[in-house]
Amino acid sequence: MSINRKILRLYAVTDRSHLGGRTLGEDVERALKGGVTLLQLREKNMPFEELVQSAREIKEICRKYNVPLIINDNVRAAVAVGADGVHLGQGDMPADEARALLGNDKIIGVTAKTVLQARKAEADGADYIGSGAVFGTATKSDAKKMDIATLKSITAAVGIPVAAIGGITAENVGALSGTGIAGAAVVSGIFAQSDIEKAARKLYRKIGEII
Repeated sequence: MSINRKILRLYAVTDRSHLGGRTLGEDVERALKGGVTLLQLREKNMPFEELVQSAREIKEICRKYNVPLIINDNVRAAVAVGADGVHLGQGDMPADEARALLGNDKIIGVTAKTVLQARKAEADGADYIGSGAVFGTATKSDAKKMDIATLKSITAAVGIPVAAIGGITAENVGALSGTGIAGAAVVSGIFAQSDIEKAARKLYRKIGEII
């Protein structure tokens, strides 16, 4: 499907490592109250049945706020729960294969770190690109920092929207002004904060100033 760029404005990616005794559902709801426009459930090492159960719970919260739910990597889980789409890395299923399984009405995002990867993803039917890590990241140990010039070249090379990712906070997102991004994907900048709702609200406002 073709998605509205506005959906990518504040793209939250879950991280259970910051729960501190709370439930993921509670933290997700706080983020959605703060203005998150798209949510990705990221559970790399969770058993399939547990992932499906978690996704169903999070889906109900997302429906309450009319925010699309994306499942990271796992197309089979996205089909099982009727999620709004998937996000795929370079080592995952190609976008065209995912599209054949999901249908034309679902959102498919693809990570791209080069212009070549971004153009291929677009040709394969991706709806958006995720590019980074623009400020480095503690979330993925193997993520290499992407310079701003590369990000700009990716946004200029494709016709589908691009979300920047990697160490983005309300304090540094202004540095992405003029890059052509549609929004920012944020993990710790939301879920590691003491007041998740307040952090999301501030990010939503700051991103709006540069897109």
